[in-house]
Amino acid sequence: MNKGVLSNQNDGLSRRELLTMAGVTAVTLASYSHSARGAPGGETIVIEEVKQGEDVFAYITRVKGAFDLTGYQQVIGAANMFKEGDQTIGVGAKDEATRTNARALLANTKIKDLHQRPLFEDDLQRLIWQTTDQAQYEVVKDWTMGQLKEFLLSEPEDKIKGIMNGLSSDTIGCVPKLMSDEELTALSQKIFNVMPGTKLGAKGYMGARIQPNSPTDHPDDVAWQVFDAFSYATGDIVIGTNPVDSTVASVAAVERALKDIVDTFKLQEVIPWCVLAHIDVQAEVSETFPGTVSTMFQSLAGTDDCNKIFDITNEKILKYAHVKTGERYGLYFETGQGSEFTNGAANGVDMMVLESRKYGFSRAVGMELAKVQPRGAWLHINDVAGFIGPEVFKTREQLVRCCLEDMVMGKLHGLTIGLDICTTLHMTVSLDDLDWCQDQIMPANPAYVIALPTKNDPMLSYLTTAFQDHVRIRDKFGFKVNDAMWDFYKQIGIVGEDNSYTSNYGDPLWVYYQFRLAKGDKRSKEEIYAEGLQKMREVEARGVDLATGHGEKIWDLNPPLAAKVKSLYDDAKLSLWAELTPEFIGSLPDVVPVHTLSKDRNDYIAHPATGEVLSPEAILEIERIRESWGDDLPKGQIVISDGLNAKAIMDDGHLAPYLVEMRHLLADAGVTMSDKNIVVTSGRVRAGYRIGELLFADADPNSLRGILHIIGERPGTMHHAYSVYITVAKGKRWSEKDIDHDITRLVSNVADTALPPREAARETLTIIREIVGKNVNGSRRYG
Repeated sequence: MNKGVLSNQNDGLSRRELLTMAGVTAVTLASYSHSARGAPGGETIVIEEVKQGEDVFAYITRVKGAFDLTGYQQVIGAANMFKEGDQTIGVGAKDEATRTNARALLANTKIKDLHQRPLFEDDLQRLIWQTTDQAQYEVVKDWTMGQLKEFLLSEPEDKIKGIMNGLSSDTIGCVPKLMSDEELTALSQKIFNVMPGTKLGAKGYMGARIQPNSPTDHPDDVAWQVFDAFSYATGDIVIGTNPVDSTVASVAAVERALKDIVDTFKLQEVIPWCVLAHIDVQAEVSETFPGTVSTMFQSLAGTDDCNKIFDITNEKILKYAHVKTGERYGLYFETGQGSEFTNGAANGVDMMVLESRKYGFSRAVGMELAKVQPRGAWLHINDVAGFIGPEVFKTREQLVRCCLEDMVMGKLHGLTIGLDICTTLHMTVSLDDLDWCQDQIMPANPAYVIALPTKNDPMLSYLTTAFQDHVRIRDKFGFKVNDAMWDFYKQIGIVGEDNSYTSNYGDPLWVYYQFRLAKGDKRSKEEIYAEGLQKMREVEARGVDLATGHGEKIWDLNPPLAAKVKSLYDDAKLSLWAELTPEFIGSLPDVVPVHTLSKDRNDYIAHPATGEVLSPEAILEIERIRESWGDDLPKGQIVISDGLNAKAIMDDGHLAPYLVEMRHLLADAGVTMSDKNIVVTSGRVRAGYRIGELLFADADPNSLRGILHIIGERPGTMHHAYSVYITVAKGKRWSEKDIDHDITRLVSNVADTALPPREAARETLTIIREIVGKNVNGSRRYG
């Protein structure tokens, strides 16, 4: 049984895990105290007048009297299309007139001036400088950004590729600011960076990353979603699952399940597999179980500060590239606008430029891979554009814009870039809206997009692209699957020799039958089908839907499944707006109810940072608890928050069994706990940190104290699950009042239908023991 845990203190967190940790396995990581260093958060910028021929630097000197870094960051940010995240950073334009003026200033600015004056300088910026082609830079350095725009829109691909490696990431990050959606699409249609020895990323090809996520990391859940994908002739760049449990043993079990499918179908030279744990964990799996790891994954950020939270450095990732010496497959990165400011590490730089810096990081890694991979560097990027929530942006139009911006920036960095065209369930983008977004984005020809059995991810609880969406997109836009993988789909009888779908289309049982035959299984078709049918029932009982057949059109879900997905979507909206009832709060033993600064549920969802700050009344209540302890401080405190799904907390059989078992286990282990249950209305993860700082600031500096924070997860699955955020630190760290996600671990997907609450309590104790027994700081591997 999987554990639903991130258990190793030094494992680090992926971008999705970090974004999940923000309000409820989910959302915001905007810190009440850490956000957007370098610019006054929440302000908007006004540019009233631009003089003839004036550039960014002349304007700043005119209005500030000298160069001013904050003013520079603000003018560059003001040139962006509106997104809520830029306003939070403090670099958003107040109005369209300001936006137009900022673009005029930028268009007049020379490339060399942007190159020489980065918006923020750190080790990552210096790596980008070192890996920017100097000969190509000499060609373009005296161009203005307006001239660069015209060059990119008017010249063919070969001319663009002749200069694009001479553009720094800050420069490339400014290109989309000057372009409309139509111009971005036209540019993206001209640039293609193809994976070596494949058609992946080629013009007219649009592939898929199969994302077989399981709420319990059950290998059968993972395997059957792969069979399901194959039945719709979908999947060609990577089979990559997001783990719930990032322990070495659990990751290895899923890696082996994926390897078994690839090996059995003799696809080793065609498609890699990947478990998207932290790269250190994957490396340890590779060392402990040689041959189980194929492509290696890591989330990237655009500043050193944010990458530190991800537990990576430039040097670490470059060394992992070198480790791929002589191998077929290399590295796979995931990015997306907003992760820096939601982690308080934007340093005053707008989201688009920070995204571009991630691509600069990737370009540098690709250059290192090229030195060690004789058949060409295998590296690709997946941009997760809508995963955080409405604090980054809210609307379907913004989602389209973000995807187009990121594709252009990725392609100009020479990368094979795919997309996760996705939305969280607390945004306003609906199931139907996602189809519209796909249609707006596809003319720009991304290398690939994500693929699930339905639009609803059963583990991450967000909306993205279904297997059958790929079928629709291929039909509408004429896109092809990578040739070698298409040949495989013909081989197993999903596609006929005439390239049309056969009667086996949409039948994962048929794919399972082919899998068993490839293993030499001598049983009859009827026996294998009966076994497969039973396995499918077991998978679906664990909350993982499998698509079969189709509706009116071959790209429609079958009607019962379509109705179920719609019902989950509707329930998610109800769960999102549910609130902890007074009756439920009153039923908890020794309860102390408190509130954050969120005025109401709408304020909590629209302004995530309000859910991270305790109200003055709450602070007084917490201080009363602390005073009641006197000199006899307990080792820990339990905190319970509604998060984005109060139902997950209130459902029968969810919270009470966990609390009872957890207190029993801790008592047996000799861990003294506060007898109070602090219940936070409109609470996010960081509210728990603030409670711990109030309670434990005066603890013995060298003794460990901890918070167990139980939070309702983002809605959208049948489970109504919650997570437990485990934060253990010495008294000195609590007194410094800078507790954040980098020292927190979690047990996730806790529900009576997923990870049973009592088992989750046992896993919580295991993690606490691991934390106590390990050095809290530093990584056990490179860097």
